[in-house]
Amino acid sequence: MELQLKRQLGLPSVFADIFNPLPFFGRELGDNGFGLLQHRLGTSIPTVNISETPKEYCLDVAAPGMERKDFEIEINNHTLTISAEKEAKKEEKSEEYSMQEWSFNSFSRSFTLPENIKQDRVSAKYENGILKITIPKAKETAVKPSHRIAVS
Repeated sequence: MELQLKRQLGLPSVFADIFNPLPFFGRELGDNGFGLLQHRLGTSIPTVNISETPKEYCLDVAAPGMERKDFEIEINNHTLTISAEKEAKKEEKSEEYSMQEWSFNSFSRSFTLPENIKQDRVSAKYENGILKITIPKAKETAVKPSHRIAVS
């Protein structure tokens, strides 16, 4: 389709890309106004599934193409921040030409965590394009009933 658009409209590929959906963490770019801009800037926002069991919270972050070393995960003041950066360089040389390509992709997502977690037992595993973060729950404390305070 891109080639047809170039021929029909005489547009450079950057404009033809607007009409072509681009892959973006399992969805298509172009479904909102920011997708193409994020692609051009080398940033993206991966999808995250959050689930809860009686013993833990789980976050599954879809980040294909990354490696374990690309991620940084931090908990600070009950805020979990997941960030990643990936840089790639490709170089080809022959007698007729020399070609170099660079790409850079990054993201950062933050989540407010509940009070009932075991912060020192949080674990993360990256496998098959999915970063799985497990956050164990602490024993729940008894919820104190609410009471009214009289204003004097």
